Amino acid sequence: MPRLAPLLTCLLGLLLLAATPARADEMPPWGTGESQGEDLSIYLVTFGPGDDVASWWGHGSLVVEDRRLQRSRLYNYGMFSFDERMLARYAMGRLEFWVDDASPSGTFRFYRSLNRDVRLQELNLSPAQRLEMGRLLAVNVLPENREYLYQHYDDNCVTRLRDGIDKVLGGHFQQAMSGPGRMTLRDHTRRYTDVGPAMSLLLDFLMNDEIDRPITRWQEAFLPDELERQVAEFQVVGEDGQKRPLVAKTIPVYEAQGRPKTPAEPPRYGPVLLLLGLALGGGAMGLALWNRRTGARAPRILLGLQNVLVGLVFGVPGLALLVMWLGTEHTVTWRNENLFLANPLTLLAVPLGFQLMRGSMKARERLGHLWLVLAGLGVLGLALKVLPMFDQDNWRLIALLLPLSLGLAGALRLARAGAPSSAGRAPEPMTSSLKAS
Repeated sequence: MPRLAPLLTCLLGLLLLAATPARADEMPPWGTGESQGEDLSIYLVTFGPGDDVASWWGHGSLVVEDRRLQRSRLYNYGMFSFDERMLARYAMGRLEFWVDDASPSGTFRFYRSLNRDVRLQELNLSPAQRLEMGRLLAVNVLPENREYLYQHYDDNCVTRLRDGIDKVLGGHFQQAMSGPGRMTLRDHTRRYTDVGPAMSLLLDFLMNDEIDRPITRWQEAFLPDELERQVAEFQVVGEDGQKRPLVAKTIPVYEAQGRPKTPAEPPRYGPVLLLLGLALGGGAMGLALWNRRTGARAPRILLGLQNVLVGLVFGVPGLALLVMWLGTEHTVTWRNENLFLANPLTLLAVPLGFQLMRGSMKARERLGHLWLVLAGLGVLGLALKVLPMFDQDNWRLIALLLPLSLGLAGALRLARAGAPSSAGRAPEPMTSSLKAS
């Protein structure tokens, strides 16, 4: 099933649609049988990450070149249409992509203008394998064959290249890459999204334990850089029975200037999130104590504002997570343990927080009940970790949200304990009553 696409897409589809010239109606020579295998060259192209979320993952394509006929085309499986139909399909988790062909030189200029790496690997295939790859791509790009249902981790613009290479190699590539992967899909996701910590944390929150299971190297090749690395390591058996590298040569077309490299390991920001959660929860307790001791308006207003902000920042994703579980085919969000930490109830802190800022005693009491329930759910989610079925890698979110919920629950309890009477003012001292009598 589809995976949060196109937030995690491989390409700026709209821009490439504009940059890609219309292809001719006729089949290319490698599709008609006019090309000879000895005259063909097959290149795996790897494009580095870009600036926006959609391009953080990089991209890949295949190029077929007929040196004798001086024809070449680049095959790109990352095309999608940005329109109302696309948005509706994305919302339901059923986004259609397709493969298109374009001028290699024009595509390389486009990526260079975006300051993204462009690297080519010429594949050391036999003449028969080159012809097979050319025919495969020429047939795939036909209108009746070109569309496919996009899945970010399982069926995307790079896995299609991987599968094509494996097909012409008779399945030996997949067999060689069947060993354990270096890390989980979540770890790969976190290291590629490290350039945007806020988005990285949001994606970490939205995805369930589907991406925490052990995977093979073959599955890791949903990423362009991983496929590039695996192709460079792979050895093929030639017609003479001797092993040789699958990559005949590597051609660096363009190297991005000033762009940070993708980290080799996922960031370890769990301790930072724990400190942040403790600071926010402790800050709420401090505001409640200030209000209790002085009766000043400022701490009450600040505590109400904190509730509004926390309700928005975590309540909206919590609501979205529940909707994606119950109403879409984004299976990577279903049965997500982070619903113990933030959910639609969290959104109630927004209106109640505004009411608290205006001095409503009822809002203070309701917020106390709300955060007691949310803190209890968070503790329950933590306790359930002892069971094998609750194995989601969400310790970073627990470190941030559980101390925050506990702190707010404690803060509202303190605020209620120090609240004036239901009439909105403190009761008169007993001595005043005696004097009046």
